[in-house]
Amino acid sequence: MEIAVDVVIVGAGIAGLTTSLGLYRLGVESIVLEAWDSLRNTGFALTLWTNAWKALDAVGVGDSLRQQHFQIQGAIVVSSISGLATSETSFHAKGNHEIRCVRRKKLLEALAKELPSGTIRYSSKVVCIEESGFFKLVHLSDGTILKTKVLIGCDGVNSVVARWLGFKKPTFTGRSAIRDCTESIDSHGYGPKSMQFFESGVRFGCRPCDDKTLFWYITWVPSSQELQGNPATMKQFVFSKLEKLPTQLRAVIESTEPDGFISSRLTYRRPWELLWGNISKSNVCVAGDAFHPMTPDIGQGGGAALEDGVVLARCVAEALLKEPSEEAKEKGEEDKEQHERIEMGLNKYAKERRWRAFELITTSYFAEEELEQDRAKVKQIVLSKLGKVTEQARALIENYELDGFIPLPLRFKHPWELLWGNISKGNVCIAGDALHPVTPDIGQGGCCALEDAVVLARCLGEVLLRKPKEKGGEEKDEYKRIEMGLKKYAKERQWRSMKLISVSYLVGFIQESHRNMMTFLRDNALAGFLPGAVLKMADFDCGKLTIS
Repeated sequence: MEIAVDVVIVGAGIAGLTTSLGLYRLGVESIVLEAWDSLRNTGFALTLWTNAWKALDAVGVGDSLRQQHFQIQGAIVVSSISGLATSETSFHAKGNHEIRCVRRKKLLEALAKELPSGTIRYSSKVVCIEESGFFKLVHLSDGTILKTKVLIGCDGVNSVVARWLGFKKPTFTGRSAIRDCTESIDSHGYGPKSMQFFESGVRFGCRPCDDKTLFWYITWVPSSQELQGNPATMKQFVFSKLEKLPTQLRAVIESTEPDGFISSRLTYRRPWELLWGNISKSNVCVAGDAFHPMTPDIGQGGGAALEDGVVLARCVAEALLKEPSEEAKEKGEEDKEQHERIEMGLNKYAKERRWRAFELITTSYFAEEELEQDRAKVKQIVLSKLGKVTEQARALIENYELDGFIPLPLRFKHPWELLWGNISKGNVCIAGDALHPVTPDIGQGGCCALEDAVVLARCLGEVLLRKPKEKGGEEKDEYKRIEMGLKKYAKERQWRSMKLISVSYLVGFIQESHRNMMTFLRDNALAGFLPGAVLKMADFDCGKLTIS
C-alpha cells in the first residue's frame, strides 16, 4: 500500500517531534515514524540550557515544562580528597541563564501532546529508502510504502537515513556512562544546585529535576570486562569506582533500583565528517543524534536537537508553502519547482547548522579529553599532586575559586633561534614575549621585558633625536640611523635573552624531573646551585634612560 505524505520524519525523539511540531505551527502536516511501540525514555533526563528553552518557546511548550522542573541556580564541585565542596558557581552571577534538568519522558510527552492525533505512527520501522523522481519512497517493515516530498532522519545514532546520506556509524569515544533518576517520597533536600564529583578518571554528577526527583550520571573509561556488566552487578561496580564519594551522594545511588544500572557506550561523530559529509542531499536531511551525536560533557545534545527542529521546520515550511510560479503551472512543472525549493531549503538548513554542530561536538569532546576545558577536574589533579604539603597550603588550594584553575601550556623560544633569527629588520623590531618567551621557573619573563623597553627606548631616542647631517636626504638618513639603532638594540639583547631562556628552561627541567638520578642530584648536589642561578640571572643592570 502506497501513501502520499508531504513530510516524513523518521524517529519520534526530541529532534523529530520538535521538527514535526514546528512544521505544524507553520501550517505543514507531517508523519513521524517511530520503531518502538511508544515514546522512548532512554537517558531518563537531560539538562536544557538557555538555548534549548528559546527553542522550546519557539514551538510553544516552554512554559508547561518550566512549571514541572526546578531552575538550577548553580553548580557545586565536591573534592574527592576531603569530601567537601571545593567550589560553588552561581549561574545568575555569570549572566541571564536558564538551566533546568528535564525528565525526557515529560519533554517528549509535552511535544507529542501538541501534535494532531495520528501524527506519530508507532511500530513503524524503516527498512529501505528508494528514489522515485522528485519523491522518496520509504518502505516500512509492515509492507507500507510512504511517498514523500521531504524525508527527515531523526532516528538516532544508528540512523537509517544518515547511512543513506553516506555518514559512517558514530565513533566510540572509549568511555561509558550510566544514567538514571531517583524519586523520593518526600523532598530530596538537595536544593536547585547541580553537583559534580571527580575521582581517578570517573565523573559523577547529580541534578534535581524537581523537589522529589534527582537525575544522576557516571562516566568512566571501561575495561572489556566492565562493558559486559549486567544490572544486578553494576550497582556495586559503580560504588567501586566512587570509593570516596560523600555519604550524601552515595545515598542517591543507593536509592536507585538495580534495573536502572545499565551502561551505555558514549559515541560521537567526528567533527570533520560534518565538513565534507552530506547533511542534506536532494530532499533528504538529518537532525538530532542522526546528524551530530556528541558526548554529554557540556549537556548540549538535547539542546542542539531542539535547535535543529526549529531551524529545519522554518526552512522546510518556507519551501512547501510557497505557491508555484505561473511559468511552472504553464509547463506543468510544479513538482519540479517545489523539489528545487525543498532542496534549497534543506541546503539552507545544512549551512546554518553545520558549524554550530561542529563547534558543539568539538567542545563537548574536548571538555572531557582536555583538562583545560574542565577546571573542576584540574583542581582535583592539582590537589592530588601536592603530596606532603602542609595542611595550610592544601587548604589554600581547596578554598580557591574554580575560575582560577586555568591551565596554560608553557612555551619558550629555542635559544638558537635568536642567533640566526631577525630580532630587527629595517625599521622593525620585537621585544618582550615576542622576542624571548621563557618558562616562569626563574621569574624573569616580566623583568626581561622591562629591560627590553629601557634599552629599546634608549636606542630609538638616540637616533630619532639626532639632527640630520645634510638637507634633502633627511628621511633616508633618519631611516639608516633607525636601522642602526635597532641593530644595536638587537645585539645588546640577543645574548641576554638566550641566557635567560636557557637557564629558565634548565631550572624547570631539573626541578620537575621524575628520573631517579636527576631527583638525587636536585636534592643533593644541585640544592645550592639552583637558588644561586636564579640570583645570578637577576644580577643585571640594563642602564639608565640617558643618551649621548
